[in-house]
Amino acid sequence: MLSFRGISGFVFICAAAVLQVGCQTSDLRYKSETVYLGGYNARDGARENFDNYSHWDGDGVSGAPSLVVKLSHQRAYFYKGGELVGVSTISTGREGFGTPRGTFKIQQKDKDHKSSLYGDYVDGKGGIVKQDIDRSKDPVPPGAKFDGAKMPFFMRITGGVGMHEGFLPGYPASHGCIRMPRAMAEAFFKNVELGTPVTIEP
Repeated sequence: MLSFRGISGFVFICAAAVLQVGCQTSDLRYKSETVYLGGYNARDGARENFDNYSHWDGDGVSGAPSLVVKLSHQRAYFYKGGELVGVSTISTGREGFGTPRGTFKIQQKDKDHKSSLYGDYVDGKGGIVKQDIDRSKDPVPPGAKFDGAKMPFFMRITGGVGMHEGFLPGYPASHGCIRMPRAMAEAFFKNVELGTPVTIEP
């Protein structure tokens, strides 16, 4: 006969097994191994264990730069003279904020760019009053001011859409921009020029 403690332990193990099986899904948004694809470590350039794709081999390679972004793969590919020299994991526009498809060119480079539309409302001391706001929809609280979201290594492609360093949850999650791991955003930023062609494919 099982004791109460034995029954409790058995129930706990069964519940854990059910939850583990129940969490398995083909939807990438709910796969635990893709919670965050951080790419390279910002301090030493080492790739994180869970990012087996991002790499840069373009230093010392000559040739005209070009980029291809594949939305279905959530990858960005960097070419020099037609030779593939870099691949980065990315996070593109979520539903309702889709990243545009087509052929574009790098229009602007801004290492310390900040969003003029998305960010936080802060008080006079920089404390957050309201987080993750959209200036076009969220009124400014009394005494607060807008602090735009940081978009380091910003490479404008079209309108307000660009490539930049940002959070990577493993699925499309941005307002249309193409987010990248820091080291990859920095490598791409250093190697593109104004006018570099960018093709965004489904």
